[in-house]
Amino acid sequence: MSMPGQNRLSVDMLLRALEPVAAQGVGGVLLFGQAESGKDAAGSGAYDECGIVQRAVPAIKRAFPELVVMTDVYLCAYTAHGHCGPLDRLGQVDNDAAVELLARVAVSHAAAGADVVAPSAMMDGQVTAIRVSLNENAFEKTLLMSYSTKFASSMYGPFRDAENSTPSAGDRKGYQASYRNLRAALRESDFDEEEGADILMVKPALFYLDVLAKMRERTELPIAAYNVSGEYSMLIAAAERGWGNLIDMVHETLMSLDRAGADLLISYWAPQYREIFGG
Repeated sequence: MSMPGQNRLSVDMLLRALEPVAAQGVGGVLLFGQAESGKDAAGSGAYDECGIVQRAVPAIKRAFPELVVMTDVYLCAYTAHGHCGPLDRLGQVDNDAAVELLARVAVSHAAAGADVVAPSAMMDGQVTAIRVSLNENAFEKTLLMSYSTKFASSMYGPFRDAENSTPSAGDRKGYQASYRNLRAALRESDFDEEEGADILMVKPALFYLDVLAKMRERTELPIAAYNVSGEYSMLIAAAERGWGNLIDMVHETLMSLDRAGADLLISYWAPQYREIFGG
């Protein structure tokens, strides 16, 4: 498996897995759903009120009321083609149609009890559309954490393998940020702040500490750093080859994100929090 130690979980197994995580003092969880049956062109399973995320959120809130429950708002794991929205007649993602569906997904998550919804599709205007839809449906207090500077990175491979969400054709470079252009990447977060995001994000984290630090200088909003699947698996592979102590490497990388200005760390290492930080 490309992400050792990580598993897809049913709701009942998720609650069991969260017991030691919550006991360590981890503040919250970020949920990713996956189509439970057939995928379709629009990813309709993502906004099914009986979907896996929509069932998991209230179960977590009942079992662990102290946890902040965040949900990833996306379509790619639910679409038959693996892209983050419906495709037009030319085979390109239809941005406006995708934005409408993402807003529908976000409202369904908020209705289930999510504290924070986190759109990751990088569609233009998605933050405005989601904020408006949340407010119209009386979810004004639901926070919006935008994947505001999300790069078209080579570090997502293990996650896409786990989620079975690799595009069947093409790639996502048309709507994810280029890692070559710092100014454009920073503007993406500026736009999302103007549209009403409550929390911004840099994804991936380790290769983009310069971006994280510059974002910290230009916003007062909280910033999340997403320590992604490739970064996680990379350290495990190095440790397995005897090229470093795993816990020491993890501790150093997470502290680098804190030092660069991150307020929230989104990381697959969370279940090992106590071991890493000696709490």
